[in-house]
Amino acid sequence: MKINKLSIAVVFLSGSMFYAQETKQDTIIKEKKIDGVVIQGSSNKKTETAVLGEQKKAVIQKQAVSAEEISRKGISNVEQGLTKVTGITTVEGRGLFVRGLEERYNYLLINGLGSPSNNPFQKIIALKQFPTDVVGKLNIYKTFNSNLYGDFAGATFDIETLTIDKPFTKVEFSVGVNTLSTFRNNFKIAEGADGMEGYLGLNSKDRKLPDEIRNSRPDNYKFTPDQSLNSFKDSWNVNNVKSMPNTSIGFTTAQKVKMGETGNLGILFSLNQSSKFEYKDGANNQFRAQGENFIDNMNFLNRKQYNYETESSILLGLGYKNKGTNVNLNAIYLQNANNIIEDNYGYKDGQVFNKETGFFRTNQLDISRFLDLQLTASQKINARNQVKAGASYVLNNYSQPDRKIIDGNRADPNTGGILSDGYVQMRYGGNNLIRQYLDVDSRFYGSAFAEYQLSLGEKGDRKDYPIQIAVGYNGFSDFRKTSYRFIFGRPAAGFSNPVFVTNVDTPQDTFNASLKNGNLYYQEGSDISQFYSSFYQIINGGYANINFKPNDSWDILLGARYENDMTLIRYSDQGAEKKNNLEKNKDFFLPSLSIKKALDTKQNLRFSFSKTVTRPILIETMPIKYVSPDNVNIVGNQNIQNSENYNFDLKWEYFPTNKEMFAVNLFAKRINNAIERSLVASGDATGSTITFFNAKKADLFGIELEGILSLSRISESLHNFTLGANATIMHSDVERSADQLKMEEPKWFQTTGEKLRKRGLQGAAPYTINADLKYELKNRNNLAHTFSLVYNVSGSKIYATGGAGTDNYYEKPFSQIDFVYQGQLSKNWNVKFGVQNILDSKYKILLGDKNYLPLNIEEGNNTLVNYYRGITFNFTVGYTF
Repeated sequence: MKINKLSIAVVFLSGSMFYAQETKQDTIIKEKKIDGVVIQGSSNKKTETAVLGEQKKAVIQKQAVSAEEISRKGISNVEQGLTKVTGITTVEGRGLFVRGLEERYNYLLINGLGSPSNNPFQKIIALKQFPTDVVGKLNIYKTFNSNLYGDFAGATFDIETLTIDKPFTKVEFSVGVNTLSTFRNNFKIAEGADGMEGYLGLNSKDRKLPDEIRNSRPDNYKFTPDQSLNSFKDSWNVNNVKSMPNTSIGFTTAQKVKMGETGNLGILFSLNQSSKFEYKDGANNQFRAQGENFIDNMNFLNRKQYNYETESSILLGLGYKNKGTNVNLNAIYLQNANNIIEDNYGYKDGQVFNKETGFFRTNQLDISRFLDLQLTASQKINARNQVKAGASYVLNNYSQPDRKIIDGNRADPNTGGILSDGYVQMRYGGNNLIRQYLDVDSRFYGSAFAEYQLSLGEKGDRKDYPIQIAVGYNGFSDFRKTSYRFIFGRPAAGFSNPVFVTNVDTPQDTFNASLKNGNLYYQEGSDISQFYSSFYQIINGGYANINFKPNDSWDILLGARYENDMTLIRYSDQGAEKKNNLEKNKDFFLPSLSIKKALDTKQNLRFSFSKTVTRPILIETMPIKYVSPDNVNIVGNQNIQNSENYNFDLKWEYFPTNKEMFAVNLFAKRINNAIERSLVASGDATGSTITFFNAKKADLFGIELEGILSLSRISESLHNFTLGANATIMHSDVERSADQLKMEEPKWFQTTGEKLRKRGLQGAAPYTINADLKYELKNRNNLAHTFSLVYNVSGSKIYATGGAGTDNYYEKPFSQIDFVYQGQLSKNWNVKFGVQNILDSKYKILLGDKNYLPLNIEEGNNTLVNYYRGITFNFTVGYTF
């Protein structure tokens, strides 16, 4: 832990609380009664002030990011917005971490309805795909209540789509350049991916599994020469282009139509499209324990990765309001297409003789499509009775179609020297030409909720009734099928199969010539028993809660939830003729208690307790072996169990004004059967495996500090400045399960009696710091200009546990500073300018330095993965009608 970084946050928060004692008059507009007339201030619920007020009043610990804050900080997607909240960080390609807990401990709601992931490698939707133009508010629940799904340990996120306060139409265009990726010559991209079809994500249709085998079971089908030439629409060739600036364009319109005397129909339509070029260059290594002797390299590689990513989103929303009636219909479509070319130079599987000449390439397309149709409604029957309900239907698909792998060597077969750049020597057969097809298709996903609310007692002069009772149901059904198939390039029988040299960017003509003369053919090599599996999950939850407010200072929320989890996994063991049906049917009783005590009008004391569960990410339980060309494979564990969590929170918060807040939160968790990622040598003696096990239990506890301070407290000359900061400091401890002990302990421990060292929970960061400094001014025309400097960092955490003598693998701190300017040039025109990742820190995962064996590794380099991301400059201009 870097003490200097923590000190900055602690000093700031301590100083903030000292200044907060000199409280100014609260600027909240209060109700005033004058001769029987009530004058009541109204506020826009999307402002930072309104969101802070809502946080103050809520009985559970609920934080939010307002539409105003989203705009001010130049936040372009939901993922960026959530990282501005206490204890939340984003980790490269692995989603959001809350209080240092992996993404698997989070859950996502969209307008209160459950949402499946559109990616089997993530627990929730990659929230960077969700544009903030259509977001009214991001709600973050960090304590559990019975009306939330029981899948809760880090946080539940609820995305509220935009509500229409007034009609508007907005067009926005953004352009960005990256110091590492933009205007790079010879940027590699799959043939045709940079055209209009690639821009719209339509190039996947040419990468489908060929017709000859698409709808049949694998039977080692051998393609004829004609089929081998014509049935595969996608080329092995790669284009070399100049990477252009990143761009995005968005159109949003919101309109209101009068319906009768008191009703209104709101219409919202939003369309967004973006493209991004990204280049990464760095290490891609692996390590292994050699018996009882030493640890050496399994892989020693330099990886160059070229990503061309496009994202599309469409939202159509209809909202009807009439007195106590609210009905909303939403259709949300998200599409992400990432075209990846990845070149690796060096050796794998311990083949040190290939250190200078080894080479393999992956040509991959990751594409996901997500359509969420939602209908929600609420009806206020009278002052004491209200009902609400909702349902959604989701079409969801993720695929890696025709993932092509070329394995060769850069040694000149004639001279033994290094071939010219871009050329490799090859030989047909083995794993030198592979086409992989992964599809994870949703057969059905449906989510629903219904709730009845009843108010009892007499409220008198108070705003709320003293007793509020809610009973309800929410649940979902998620049925998916996974298909994973392989096609290999094989040499013909009797063909001498000589070594040949080809340009790796344009090998298609060479392969076509071999296909025509019969020297090469394609043949399916999928495992006949394991090419597909099915996953069925039905969650039904019923709940009841009682909110008791005996007076203005006490607020007590007692909840109870019953949840039934029915899971069925259908899969086959290798070589088996019949499918296994693995059934898991569990009942959970999940109590919750939240208590808020208002010490005075500015201070609250909160306590909460709950029991919850954590369900694994799909890939963690999916019974397939996901194969990668560097032989670092992912193997799901169908026997993985849900975690059961006990959560405690004690929080003090202080609101000196309606724009300032200071809080201290103590929290603790016991996680039984905690799920952890492991990285170990493969059982077949080649490569390594990422897999997942349950720990016996994990204990963690920590403190969160948060403050929002107007610097006018220091000097009136600083009245335009606001400083916000939050820090989470946490400790965790794991008790390993029998499976983990078997995997992590070196074999000689059985005779020496040595014990593994204690360690923390995989993925748990010891500290997280977020801070932002805002300067805001308004010109003589009352047009706002805002400058923000934003900082984020989280401490070193275990990326994966090691095994057989290696230490764990640690994801090192990645400090990020962003600058954002937003200006309203006129009533209609606005601009944003942002600089992201100003420090240009290097992302690193390292093998720890507490191994049980001495290191004998290449160049003394203990890096597993590293790369730079570059500094990104973005400029956005928008026009609002």
